[in-house]
Amino acid sequence: MKGRTPPPPAARRHAPHEVRIIGGLWKRTRLAVADKPGLRPTPDRVRETLFNWLGQDLTSLRCIDAFAGTGALGLEAASRGAAAVLLVEQDLALAQQLRETVARLAAGAVEVIRGDGISTLQRQAPASADVVFIDPPFDAGLFESALAAAVPALREGGSIYLEAPERWSGERLAPFGLVALRHLKAGAVHAHLLQRTA
Repeated sequence: MKGRTPPPPAARRHAPHEVRIIGGLWKRTRLAVADKPGLRPTPDRVRETLFNWLGQDLTSLRCIDAFAGTGALGLEAASRGAAAVLLVEQDLALAQQLRETVARLAAGAVEVIRGDGISTLQRQAPASADVVFIDPPFDAGLFESALAAAVPALREGGSIYLEAPERWSGERLAPFGLVALRHLKAGAVHAHLLQRTA
């Protein structure tokens, strides 16, 4: 009698990694997640909470996704009506994948730049962005530099989304002139919604 066929290897059991856009024009659109070191897309639950914090309708807002990766944060903003979204990604293959996704969605409000997120933030006109998404690879040591570059680009009343492996205290944020309005812990991810201090 034949034994039971062993289950297929894990790599074959699971569908390719992907995340989905949660709301707006492109709701349920799936975005591929490449197998790249440090690429860690913001989980669906965290993005859903973030866009509840920001408000479901982002009409007229200008957003910068400084470490775009899959583009999930910036494309979610565009799906919800953001007037302009800048996706910045240093990896050549990921940047090309972003361009292909933008073309597939006919996302006219979205621009993809292959380059460094921090230097791109530094080149932005002062007070020109409504929302800046900062979600770099956790082990890259970029959080402080990214926050310092983002603050001058932020309009009065604008928001910075910070995703990090630990919670940022008010004391740690104070030197940047920032305060945390919201915080969520989901697994290994700490999500923060920041604004300038009054």
